Amino acid sequence: MEYISTDIEGVFLIKPRVFNDARGYFVETFKQEEFEANVAPVTFVQDNESMSTYGVLRGLHYQKGEWSQAKLVRVIKGRVLDVAVDMRRSSPTFGKYVMAELSEENKMQLFIPRGFAHGFLVLSREAIFAYKVDNVYAPHAEATVLYSDKQIGIEWPLSTEELILSPKDLNATRFCEAECFE
Repeated sequence: MEYISTDIEGVFLIKPRVFNDARGYFVETFKQEEFEANVAPVTFVQDNESMSTYGVLRGLHYQKGEWSQAKLVRVIKGRVLDVAVDMRRSSPTFGKYVMAELSEENKMQLFIPRGFAHGFLVLSREAIFAYKVDNVYAPHAEATVLYSDKQIGIEWPLSTEELILSPKDLNATRFCEAECFE
């Protein structure tokens, strides 16, 4: 696998080696020892998967305090625009974001350390999105930052009318009001 640094320290794009032949393909999506040598020591404790249709925007979600989560995300089917926003007040990139297209074709993954809000927009007819987390889901610690917050300035490629959002995501907290990490 190739581990590619992004503009935000600790966030990595990961390009796996894909072995194609007449039968299809084979790809290793995670190897603990290699991951720790190139990214960070992380122990993933839960795998999650969601299916969404075109125009669905999920996020920008995170968990606060001791329930914070690092994530390793990828797309099994379809295509998404994935975004990680730095919520660490002490970081030189506080409030900045990384954006990457993840798809079944490119098989790219994004590693997002603790201290980030995360979201994605589905660009294909449907997408199956899979991710590993290093901490269990804790509903009482969940928080959401408004996807369209002007302070962050994410340029989503679809118009507001094309987006499908949950009520929670539509009524999320503005970035300046969000509970951030130190």
